[in-house]
Amino acid sequence: MQYLHTMVRVRDIEESLDFYCNKLGLVEVSRNDYPQGRFTLVFLTAPEDVEAFEQEKAPAVELTYNWDPEEYDEGRNFGHLAYRVDDIYETCQRLMDKGVTINRPPRDGRMAFVRSPDNISIELLQRGDALPKREPWASMENSGHW
Repeated sequence: MQYLHTMVRVRDIEESLDFYCNKLGLVEVSRNDYPQGRFTLVFLTAPEDVEAFEQEKAPAVELTYNWDPEEYDEGRNFGHLAYRVDDIYETCQRLMDKGVTINRPPRDGRMAFVRSPDNISIELLQRGDALPKREPWASMENSGHW
């Protein structure tokens, strides 16, 4: 058995791509429109996984955009997506600078949570050991839920 992808339904494909690619840093590796079914599938992967994805050796996030408008609830019923990052503080600062709310700041130097425009919870984990605690993160409060 091999893990392939996680599918997330999105309301606005451009807003979602802005979040996942321009803010979070994922890379679009595949896009297919299905006019008969009235939907579009976009596959995204982490930059370090592009080559492995092309060789069918890395998982991806599948954004499913249904052309007919639908409302989705918070998406927490499936849990969250998780990504390892080289510097949790730099990543959270970059996201904040781009207008993303850090719902669970990396107070411990190891873990943070943000949400996509469709309220999908995304966990960010520090690669390797936790970084030393640092302000303003160490005293930053949670915002909303994750």
